[in-house]
Amino acid sequence: MTEKEFIRLKKLKEIEQNIYMDGTKYICGIDEAGRGPFAGPVVVASVIMPKDSMIEGVNDSKKISEKKRELIYQEIIKEAVSYSVGIIDESRIDEINILEATKEGLTNSVRGLEVKPDVILVDALTKIDTCGIPYRSIIKGDALCYSISAASIIAKVTRDRIMIKYDEIYPEYGFAKNKGYGTAYHIDAIKKYGLCPIHRRSFTANYT
Repeated sequence: MTEKEFIRLKKLKEIEQNIYMDGTKYICGIDEAGRGPFAGPVVVASVIMPKDSMIEGVNDSKKISEKKRELIYQEIIKEAVSYSVGIIDESRIDEINILEATKEGLTNSVRGLEVKPDVILVDALTKIDTCGIPYRSIIKGDALCYSISAASIIAKVTRDRIMIKYDEIYPEYGFAKNKGYGTAYHIDAIKKYGLCPIHRRSFTANYT
């Protein structure tokens, strides 16, 4: 690890280090992937990393290439004290809206943890059910907080893998490349082929 990367990670861990000073043992980071796409689920990841964790390359998942994310993902899940994902599908998103679906996925992911954290750090969300565990909402947390960055990578890789599998079933929409987001290719495919079962009807009404 370069000195520059070490310094970057130390800065990324400042929020956690300040919390550890009061005797906290387990900090859980939470982030989501898939709030904006036209198709597929929203995925919320919760992860508790060891206090001394310093995995090279951990960052906001959007700042990392797909190939590198996969490698870092493997290191995160290998090192994690505990991690869990909540997956809410497109029909539930249409039923309760994307914000409420994301909150539901968050609660499910917290319930799935095998180790109960002392505190949760979450990217931006508020008014959430964290099963009685205290939480702090951090704006742009995926770029400012190590454990939220780790959660963002788990959520993104998990969701991308789901969309790649859907691409095999519905190849005409290009899900392996666009991951369900509203690219020009995807919109053109919707206009040509109509909607498939994993499209969010509440997101695509203007394109059919």
